[in-house]
Amino acid sequence: MTLPRCPKCQSEFTYEDGDLYICPECAHEWDKTGGDEPADEVKVWKDAFGNLLADGDTVTLVKDLKLKGSSAVIKVGTKVKSIRLVEGDHDIDCKIEGFGAMQLKSEFVRKA
Repeated sequence: MTLPRCPKCQSEFTYEDGDLYICPECAHEWDKTGGDEPADEVKVWKDAFGNLLADGDTVTLVKDLKLKGSSAVIKVGTKVKSIRLVEGDHDIDCKIEGFGAMQLKSEFVRKA
């Protein structure tokens, strides 16, 4: 038997506890009947100009970004390939050549 993914964080590591499903990653609990599950709620990510973003897109930075804890700056116009969209304050996971893995805010990128 496969258990449903968490409706909040999409984690596959849910488990049953009585009449509830529980997500150990975000601590969300919902009724087995699906009463607490959001109805067709879909998160939409948009870039700085209002274009819809999707996993795997290529984006370009629209602002110089200073790296926290470093004197390095990622320059405007830097291309970022194969982004991954995630929930949270910084909603893009990516790898930037020469800088490594990091998270960006969608408000500082434009879809290429």
